[in-house]
Amino acid sequence: MSEPQTIRLVLSPQAEKYARRDAPVEVRRMAAAGALPLEPVELATVLFALTHDPDTRVKTRARESLEKLPDPVANAVLAAAETHPALLAWLAEAWRDHAERMETLALNAAADDRTTVFLARLPHRRVVDVVANNQTRLLRHAEIVEALGANPITSRATIDRILGFLGLERPAAETPDEATGTEPTLAEVTDESALEALRDLLGDDASIFAPELVEELSEDEALDAEKQGNLFALVQRMNVMQKIKLARMGNKEARGLLIRDRNKIVASAAIRSPKITGQEVEGFAKARNVSDEVLRIIASNRDWTKSYNVKLALATNPKCPVPTAMRFVGHLQERELRGIMKSKDVPTPISTQARRLLQKKGRI
Repeated sequence: MSEPQTIRLVLSPQAEKYARRDAPVEVRRMAAAGALPLEPVELATVLFALTHDPDTRVKTRARESLEKLPDPVANAVLAAAETHPALLAWLAEAWRDHAERMETLALNAAADDRTTVFLARLPHRRVVDVVANNQTRLLRHAEIVEALGANPITSRATIDRILGFLGLERPAAETPDEATGTEPTLAEVTDESALEALRDLLGDDASIFAPELVEELSEDEALDAEKQGNLFALVQRMNVMQKIKLARMGNKEARGLLIRDRNKIVASAAIRSPKITGQEVEGFAKARNVSDEVLRIIASNRDWTKSYNVKLALATNPKCPVPTAMRFVGHLQERELRGIMKSKDVPTPISTQARRLLQKKGRI
């Protein structure tokens, strides 16, 4: 079992007298109530230290006082560069439901990467946007990108910014569903280790991947079930940054695995691969084991939706969001409309719309 981490807090002599373990318990209990003549950061730091006090009453009261800090004090603590990362991590847990405070915390460079991963998982759109715009952190700690991709509220605009920064621009033919703002550029990253990580991610070195994930198979070649299982295991062991690079450089087999990844940033990277073919797009539009985000991206690409087969696949795929599928029902021929009208496999609004169109044409 690993030893518990020692947290070293720096306090002024005036503040330290309240938090010292050898201070009289009456003094510590009084301090735990929070009514101390200290600046916000020192007040919060003293209370944080007292949450680890051996006296139960001190611990409980200090925790309550810290959780109930008024907005002016809380905001000052969350914004201050001198606030200890361990205190910021504690406050992130305590105030996780307070969107404005979490946004202030997300902007503080003193927060450590683990706290930023925690913030990336929260259901606060502005917090997610702040985290996603910190390119240096994204490169330094892949788990942040992992958390953003797993968060259901991460918007396509945010995914666009991340993928654009990581070398996968949104195609010109793809219509965004919301404004994406200015795309991040290499110049915005100044940390040398992060720059090196970005150069590696954007580079053309594919030697880190198994040849079966990069080299295209000929038409008469096919992977047996065992080899496919091995490739799946290889991909599952990759971190999110490696998967994004593989989406850009990999072959059809790699894209087929990545498109079904539970992380929507990875799946979006796969569908936006510069190597993807129309035949693959048609197959993914029919697939019922891809995310609705992948189907939305296909539906927003003007070049892909010129294909009748893609329109038909999106309109009849029960996994496709109804508003997205509805856009293509009116483009279908009578034979397909009749099939949709009778189908129990499509959402009711889609079959109802097919019936309306046939009635309008006087076909039923």
